[in-house]
Amino acid sequence: MGREDHGHGGRGRRLEVGGGVGGLSRPGRPGDRVRKLIGRGKELEHPLVLVGSSMGGYVSAAAASTLGASGLFLLAPAFYMAGYEEYTPQDVACPTVITHGWHDDIVPVENSIRWAREHRAALHLLDSGHRLEDQIEAICLSLRAFLLALAQPT
Repeated sequence: MGREDHGHGGRGRRLEVGGGVGGLSRPGRPGDRVRKLIGRGKELEHPLVLVGSSMGGYVSAAAASTLGASGLFLLAPAFYMAGYEEYTPQDVACPTVITHGWHDDIVPVENSIRWAREHRAALHLLDSGHRLEDQIEAICLSLRAFLLALAQPT
């Protein structure tokens, strides 16, 4: 957990960081992971921005509407996976950014392109693979820009 102050009259913005909220980084059935995130997410301060990678991206998107998330930042989300297409979240109403590697050999990049097109999500395609480990700096810049945009008054 950290606290950032951006000169908002002393009001800091709380930032919770963890390797999977409440153990969500551990393998488990996707439905169980969604329920666990919803349970934990209800305890957190709002506005709430969910960030997830691969199956964690699916979990974040599936929980977003229930939690009233203000935004989603997804890395190679496990959408439209063969045999599980019907489980891809469709009721997402918050601003969403997807980052995906062109060379992903686990989640086809076409799945993110399809979801982004259907939901008018921002999409960043990078010269990388599934883990995007060689693109951390670009991802951090994108996340920072997304959070700043969400913080702007509408």
